[in-house]
Amino acid sequence: MELPADLPTGLAETIEPLVRRVLAGNPSAFTYTGTQTYIVGHGADVAVIDPGPADPDHIEAILATVGDARIAAIMCTHTHRDHSPAAAPLKQRTGAPVIGCAPLILSDDGPRSDEAFDTSYAPDRVLADGESVSGDGWTLQAVATPGHTSNHLCLALVETGALFTGDHVMGWSTSVISPPDGDMADYMASLGKLQERSDRVYYPAHGPAVENPAQLVRGMMGHRKQRERQVLRQLEAGPQAIPDMVPLMYKGIDSRLYGAAGRSVLAHLIDLENRRLVARQGDAWALTDGR
Repeated sequence: MELPADLPTGLAETIEPLVRRVLAGNPSAFTYTGTQTYIVGHGADVAVIDPGPADPDHIEAILATVGDARIAAIMCTHTHRDHSPAAAPLKQRTGAPVIGCAPLILSDDGPRSDEAFDTSYAPDRVLADGESVSGDGWTLQAVATPGHTSNHLCLALVETGALFTGDHVMGWSTSVISPPDGDMADYMASLGKLQERSDRVYYPAHGPAVENPAQLVRGMMGHRKQRERQVLRQLEAGPQAIPDMVPLMYKGIDSRLYGAAGRSVLAHLIDLENRRLVARQGDAWALTDGR
């Protein structure tokens, strides 16, 4: 994976008057250039969105960006370990409350290819869909978007029409939907929910800002529907196991991502199974008579 050059890791970038961005030094095949932490507000208090990994250098960079302002809220879109672990040490340093998504601890989340969950996440306040947090010149409203994870939230900056999309929508890659917590039907419904909104720009946790959000969401919904059709076409030849399906469906991708791709194929298959279009046959899947 080739990353853009000269990434300003640990330095604050002002991307619009109310929003600054600090990039963590955790690039990978799943985080792209790394986790982008957003600081919202330029007045007496600010909000920190997706504080990222518990990396001391990144935490210091966040605090340097905040400066003398008070952190009114440490906000997490979801609890994968590249998003929320810095919330606890940042709260310890500043006394700021952790506000945002619900905690999520799975007793057995199965084999995973995306980032593992942060089991230490302990919010002071969980935001329900439509609830908001306000500060000096800013208001952030929760938009519940389950799918990538069941506890995923986007956060809308009411004053400017920006939407912080976490991992739900990214410009550089599609989101991994990994059962049992990731759910394809929920993810598609959440994309439909965003399609009905009129946000001006998306700021994802990984990758560049999305300047054409409506067009991207339409394309992502079409992409997922195309993947579903691919799954059904693969099974027309007879029962198949997921490891045999992935190389045929994801030609040209880095083989290191086959595991993540397999999780998304599984998510499609579970959705199709719930709609009685496919059924399990041991380790394989097959079309049903209802197809």
